[in-house]
Amino acid sequence: MKQVYPVIFTQLNDEKDTVLIEVPDLEILTEGFGMADAVEMARDAIGLKGICYEDEGKEIPTPRTMAEVNSSKGTFAGAGESFVSLVDIDFQEYRRRADNKTVRRNVTLPNWLNQEAEKAHVNVSRVLQEALMMKLGVSR
Repeated sequence: MKQVYPVIFTQLNDEKDTVLIEVPDLEILTEGFGMADAVEMARDAIGLKGICYEDEGKEIPTPRTMAEVNSSKGTFAGAGESFVSLVDIDFQEYRRRADNKTVRRNVTLPNWLNQEAEKAHVNVSRVLQEALMMKLGVSR
């Protein structure tokens, strides 16, 4: 699922080029150093929050429009120059990149097939992963 969230960026104009970040729809506060890092940090925080919502069985909040977010009412208003911009996220793609922990699954095979796979030095787990990705039409 792809979404675009309005994000309030507040530039502090300090020696580190600190940018304070607020994503009001997801109650996220973070920071970056320079605008490129700030956008990356915002996207990462949005992706992580989305994974948390999904794992808890909650619906990910629908983003407001950019016009509905007022930077002068943000958490960091008055700390520096604030403006609203949009940050996009593909939650499915983010999960694929970030959630790479492996899980153990028991698979039942006929003994003769398992023996043939062992003789041929076939990595059964790898074959299963590739087959599932092809069946589901997904990639890494």
